[in-house]
Amino acid sequence: MHIVWIILIGFVVGLLAKMLTPGRDPSGFFITAVIGIAGSLLATYGGQALGLYAAGEPAGFIGSVVGAIILLAIYHLVRRNSLTT
Repeated sequence: MHIVWIILIGFVVGLLAKMLTPGRDPSGFFITAVIGIAGSLLATYGGQALGLYAAGEPAGFIGSVVGAIILLAIYHLVRRNSLTT
């Protein structure tokens, strides 16, 4: 059940990251959801492994949003470079 909760939060985080990221966003609904889920998983397990916060703390949600924004920015850079070449 913990993984399902992370996926649902990741979906919300992906949408929130898409709204917070400046510029035009050509990625679709599913790409945004996958990036949010990946950011949520990365922040959840990475932040807990580094001892930044414990499970269930609000910092985990904030970390998930930051992780998703970073992944979204990387996706935009890769996507832009692949379209120009």
